[in-house]
Amino acid sequence: MLYAICTICSIINIFFIDIYYSFRHTICMPEYLYARTAVYNVNYHFVWCVKYRRKVLTGAIEKRLKSLLKKIAADKGFVIKSMQVMPDNIHVFASAHPKLAPSYLYKMLKGITARRLLMEFPDLRRFLLKNIPSCMSFFPSSALCQSPNT
Repeated sequence: MLYAICTICSIINIFFIDIYYSFRHTICMPEYLYARTAVYNVNYHFVWCVKYRRKVLTGAIEKRLKSLLKKIAADKGFVIKSMQVMPDNIHVFASAHPKLAPSYLYKMLKGITARRLLMEFPDLRRFLLKNIPSCMSFFPSSALCQSPNT
């Protein structure tokens, strides 16, 4: 009799613990990423603009830019959670391993896309002086537990 009561109590206890942890993970805990030596949730919000704020990121250029950004993220080992390309600026919300510096991420995103866009769309050169497609400054912001929608 005592064994049966203990068994029932342990089943109920396991059931409630399972509900507690699944609730805590889905509602209260942010999405953590796991690596061999780290558990992390490092998010960055990058903003940069086209040189002289020229409105050139439209149509085919915008589509190609989005595909390039996704490919770069996959190749370099970070995740783009959301991105918005406007005619004169770009917003990228990315999550990366702590060993990747924000300046490195920005350099990869901006440098590779600028070079490839200038090679694929030679008409861009006439809008930009010295063939530099964006400003030299950028705005990185770290976001601890925010969703990409904010």
